[in-house]
Amino acid sequence: MTTPTDALFQHIRQDLAAAGGWIGFDRFMQLALYTPGLGYYAGGLRKLGSMPEDGSDFVTAPELSPVFGKVLAAQVREALDATGTDEVWEFGAGSGALAGQLLEALGERVRRYTIVDLSGSLRARQQERLAAHAGRVHWAERLPAAIEGVVVGNELLDAMPVQLLHRVQGAWHERGVALDAGGALAWSDRPTALRPPVEIEGGHDYLTEIHPQGEAFMRTLGERLARGAALLIDYGFGEDEYYHPQRHMGTVMCHRAHRADDDPLADVGEKDITAHVNFTAMALAAQDAGLNVLGYTSQARFLLNCGLLQEMERLTLAQRALAAKLMLEHEMGELFKVLAVGPGEPWTPVGFAQGDRTHRL
Repeated sequence: MTTPTDALFQHIRQDLAAAGGWIGFDRFMQLALYTPGLGYYAGGLRKLGSMPEDGSDFVTAPELSPVFGKVLAAQVREALDATGTDEVWEFGAGSGALAGQLLEALGERVRRYTIVDLSGSLRARQQERLAAHAGRVHWAERLPAAIEGVVVGNELLDAMPVQLLHRVQGAWHERGVALDAGGALAWSDRPTALRPPVEIEGGHDYLTEIHPQGEAFMRTLGERLARGAALLIDYGFGEDEYYHPQRHMGTVMCHRAHRADDDPLADVGEKDITAHVNFTAMALAAQDAGLNVLGYTSQARFLLNCGLLQEMERLTLAQRALAAKLMLEHEMGELFKVLAVGPGEPWTPVGFAQGDRTHRL
């Protein structure tokens, strides 16, 4: 009996054959995550949850504590008011937890809430979870010519395919995927003219990523966002930290049953594959497309500016312990960042009123 994993492997083998035996890692990541009916995000795995026992692979901030969405709603509300809009667009809505929290907190201030998600199985979960808001929630597979409203993307950019660059003995290669002599997936490097956006100091071997799909998304956002703002929350760094000489093993990671590993060629289709976000590249791409950078800071600072501590006062001790993970430095507080961009006249969102790090991008 052929399993979905077997079928995905055969699909990747066929793609490799059609490409002459080698594909870039970005193509492999696209196939592993998004092949219709077979890829990790396109299949029926649970993916998001709070514990391995519930069959999930990782937890996101809105799954960890509903306070996340309630606090984020304060920023969304201000953005709606500042831009004179009444729609929210969420990209990659996962289980629908964040959408539910925002809809509950914002009430009638949001006339229409549109979710853009490529995963049919996740869309089904979202529809079930958001049944109480059925009149206002809509789903779309592609962007309209123009968007007016507030765009939200929580852990969106990290799931976009990246290209791997590998410096070996001073020469740069693009790292891709091929089949070894036994027919198994294996790494394969090819010389390339591609380079990281900054010079990497030293002559040591160095593996890293570049983010053409993430940058393309930001440029598309700039072309389509006619009025409003976009809030992007994800784990990552500014350019100087991302391409630090000591970060020589790259940032690609896999997640399964709340455990992490660094081998995306194993158990393909059964686990998530991600890479940290280069927020400098995202900000520059947005600017190139005509958007202003409205703010950039850590998730901790952003949530504190938006009223996290006040919300935590209303929680039980157990609930506070979970909510605290949203801002603690060794949990989500420092690794996760928030980037806000928007068209038109620049303004300062409340989430960046203190501790803005735009100057460090």
